Amino acid sequence: MAARFVGEAFLNSALGTIYDMLISPLLVNFIQRKKLNRKLVEKLETVLKAAHAVINDAERRQIEEEAVKDWLDRLKDAVYDAEDILDEVTTKAAIQKVQGNSLSRYVNLHSDGEIVTKIEEIIDALETIVNEKDGLGLKEIPVEDMSWRIPSTSLVGVHQIYGRDQDREAMVKLLLDVTNDGGISVIPMVGMGGIGKTTLAQMVYNDDQVKQKFDVKAWVCDGQEEFDVLKVTNAVMEATSSSCSSTELNTIQESLKKVLAGKKLLVVLDDMWSNNYDAWISFLKPFKSSNGAVMILVTTRLDSTADMVKTIPIYHLSLLGDDHCWSVFADHACLNSVESHSRSALEVVGRKIVKKCNGLALAAQTLGGLLRARKEVADWEFILRSEIWELPKKDSGILPALRISYHYLPSHLKRCFVYCSLFPKDYPFERDILVLLWMAEGLLQQPKSGSTLAEVGSKYFNDLVSRSFFQHSNTNKDLFVMHDLMHDLAIFYGGKFFSRNFELETADKHDACPRPRHLSYNDWIDDLLFSEILEVCGCLKNARTLLYVGSGVWDVSPGEYDPCRLLAQLKHLRVLSFQFLPLDDSISDLIHLRYLDLSYTPMVTLPESMSKLYNLQTLKLKGAYLEKLPSNMQDLVNLLHLDLSYTEIEVLPESLSELHNLQTLKLRECENLKKLPSKMKDLINLHHLDIEGTEIEEMPKRMSKLKDLQILCYYIVGEHEENGIGELGGLVNLQGLFSIKKLENVVDSSEAWKARMVDKKYISHLCLKWSSGEDSDIVDFQIEKDVLSKLEPHNDLKFLEINGYRGTVFPDWVGQSSYHNMTALYLTGCCNCLVLPSLGQLPALTRLEISHCDMVKMIGGSFYKGDGTHQHQETPFRSLKYLTIQKLPCWEEWESYECDDDDDAPFPKLEELRIYNCPKLRGDLPTFLPSLKKLIIERCEELGCYLPRAPIIRELRIFGNQEARMRDLPLLLQLLRIEGKQLVDSLFEAMAMTHTQPTSLTELSISNCSSVVSFPGDALPPSLKQLRINNCKNVEFPMQHQQHHSLRSLRIDNSCDSLTSLALPAFPNLKYLTIARLENLTSLEVSQSQSL
Repeated sequence: MAARFVGEAFLNSALGTIYDMLISPLLVNFIQRKKLNRKLVEKLETVLKAAHAVINDAERRQIEEEAVKDWLDRLKDAVYDAEDILDEVTTKAAIQKVQGNSLSRYVNLHSDGEIVTKIEEIIDALETIVNEKDGLGLKEIPVEDMSWRIPSTSLVGVHQIYGRDQDREAMVKLLLDVTNDGGISVIPMVGMGGIGKTTLAQMVYNDDQVKQKFDVKAWVCDGQEEFDVLKVTNAVMEATSSSCSSTELNTIQESLKKVLAGKKLLVVLDDMWSNNYDAWISFLKPFKSSNGAVMILVTTRLDSTADMVKTIPIYHLSLLGDDHCWSVFADHACLNSVESHSRSALEVVGRKIVKKCNGLALAAQTLGGLLRARKEVADWEFILRSEIWELPKKDSGILPALRISYHYLPSHLKRCFVYCSLFPKDYPFERDILVLLWMAEGLLQQPKSGSTLAEVGSKYFNDLVSRSFFQHSNTNKDLFVMHDLMHDLAIFYGGKFFSRNFELETADKHDACPRPRHLSYNDWIDDLLFSEILEVCGCLKNARTLLYVGSGVWDVSPGEYDPCRLLAQLKHLRVLSFQFLPLDDSISDLIHLRYLDLSYTPMVTLPESMSKLYNLQTLKLKGAYLEKLPSNMQDLVNLLHLDLSYTEIEVLPESLSELHNLQTLKLRECENLKKLPSKMKDLINLHHLDIEGTEIEEMPKRMSKLKDLQILCYYIVGEHEENGIGELGGLVNLQGLFSIKKLENVVDSSEAWKARMVDKKYISHLCLKWSSGEDSDIVDFQIEKDVLSKLEPHNDLKFLEINGYRGTVFPDWVGQSSYHNMTALYLTGCCNCLVLPSLGQLPALTRLEISHCDMVKMIGGSFYKGDGTHQHQETPFRSLKYLTIQKLPCWEEWESYECDDDDDAPFPKLEELRIYNCPKLRGDLPTFLPSLKKLIIERCEELGCYLPRAPIIRELRIFGNQEARMRDLPLLLQLLRIEGKQLVDSLFEAMAMTHTQPTSLTELSISNCSSVVSFPGDALPPSLKQLRINNCKNVEFPMQHQQHHSLRSLRIDNSCDSLTSLALPAFPNLKYLTIARLENLTSLEVSQSQSL
């Protein structure tokens, strides 16, 4: 009975959940065993279905009719009550089935008689509500009527469009540049409702260049959940100025095919919602055989629709910047017509209003239009204080535009979206945490075979992201936020059932939320807030949620607050973020509780009574002072997620291994934990095991039994078969980042093969690590190579680190060009390695680091290519941007790569080159690096070559006693730090040869040079802001005949012996001055106006 249709009402999903509970074998058997009246349950189902029939109509009309909204709220209230009592009955039945009457005696449940009475009261309330539907004129409709929507046209509706010039140019370029040779090209444009997709499409459609390219243009506004092939095809037909009297799709398409023969066609399909692939393919048929170029521009709010239709990458339309958004608002508010003395006051308020728009063009346009005829500051402040649902509905297009997106959500997604109204505006949230909350609240439909609830929740979340209800945070790619107006929409539909304590200051607590079911708070708990929460306990007695959404870490003393008074009132809680102390046995009364967050509380132990929380799915103890868990953890039979990260826990009870439903166990940074339970293999449903930062010394036996394990940060290879590397063979679903440690314990390559690393297709980052020890010198090099050879990963790997490898050469797979997605490679601590692997043909490699390879003497031709020639070879390291080579104590030569011209030279995209601690390196470096922006060389004493030619280099740092030299001074160089006679000499020689000063140099540091050198023209480079001269006694500091305005910082130490006087007025903007060990300096002139 769950919701089937897109557009169904919010309550459909909740009613579907109740229907499923009513027919569940657990409930049916319990009723039969207790000899309860089955007709009572049937009566409840009947009255719910009577209400169900009209809720789509009620949801549509609640926007305009207060009486209908009140009726719908009372129905929601009764449905909540029904869910609660049925959840209690189901819990009672489950406990008695699993553990008999022993546990149920200690769990605070209603008696059978009380349950019957409660159900009768709910039925009476529902019957009263249902009997009012006829008086309100509510009727049965399949989905919400969307006839109020105005279809778009191809005409641009405003005279001035702001902030879309670059988007327009990009879209026009796509339309003009694509060559499809008589085929079909489809460009999807994606963005949230009101962002300006239609406006941009209108601009492109009417562009002069676009008009000239296409023989026929057609604008079609779709706007329907189901793609009507006949209607859309007819619209294209009409745009060709031809007509077809038939209503048969085949006839129309045949006619359209003839009309379009050999012509170039542009179709704009605006506001598409459908994911019906068969209908889409049917629509394309007449274009495929028209022999003309066909371009289709699709605007949609859905990533899934865009993915279905695209032949060209999706064009994501971004929000407007504040300045452009202000321009839209000011234009529609006609601010320029206001007298100048009033305009400034209005602008102050107006810019605050624009902040609420948060880059949404439609919002800026609508709010500006509302204020067009209102020029009083009070009117503008009223709009500033108002939420979107409080604006005059006949004048505001914002809510209808957002309602369209909400309307097209399936019922179960509506509930998940509205739940997010508990978060404050701009609150960053994690996907996994939100999914756990949805799960606890019962908002997720039961998964089909092969899936978990968490996977269902992730699918819901991704669907809301693809529909622009959630957006990636700008500050953290792993977090998400809601647009302010989307948040307002969630609050509107959540109504009185969702309450935020941060609103209590401006609202009457009792009037604003007479029976709230969900409460969030984000303030520090002090006496005042605690008393406020207790004050509203009467109206919170049916609350399901008490959720902390702040960002602080709690610092309160045990006993400061008494939670018992609060918990005694909140018996229906399913979600509890508990920041009060102390926690006592009263927690066991919360029989509905599914999500308990005790993170960062200073609790050392948990009460044993927690084992009575039969329904508990998520237990978060991150950062608590916890030292141990209760011994009876096995009683939490429904626990799915346990987070003990950053706790003081030292030992995990063996009973933990009996939590057979556990899917996630987080132990990150449990620094006192050295061992996992011995029977971890029994956690057969475990998907996620995080042990990063623990002191675990070995893995438990038979980890291969955990067939569903997906996330495991590392595996420690043991010395015995039951915890050896072969156990990895069964973990075929590992994904993401994965490390294998203590590979020195693998003494037989056949054991390494059993790990089946090549079959682990979902691992993206792999680290293979050997530990250094006393026996590291006693190594069979061939066995080491064979072991690494058998650990060959799959070809889609993105990141590889090989750390501590003890062989002399690498197996062939390292560096093979078949690793087409590998972007980063680290070779570290390979102390016996004589020859580096051939890495130059890795097509996507952007970052390479080679360090602590003690035996490498040469980087030769094989480094660039594998077969000794460059026939049929691509340019070596064609994608590499960052190269670091450090601590190669025996490295002597970097052999040059022979090529005919610079275009074939290796490293064409290299931006940063770093070479550290290679004391024997001499000879040449790569001669030409066209993309190099940063070069750092340190402690390479034997290096005496010219530095590479790098025409766009920005930063150069060379330290140590090496004899490297500069052949010229790059014009774009901004930062230069060098030391040593040869380098400093070559710098001043380069400047003297060109007779010019570098124009971009802002920071210069020179040191340890005994040569007599001077700045060209007896002046500092004009752009210089920082100058440091150290241990350069013969450098001649320029005479201060002319002012140097750029210099901000000057340091001269044991240098410039010829400097006898320093006139600081020549540097009017100098802020920092350090002078040390200037033996001949006799005078220092300082201007009174200077502030150092």
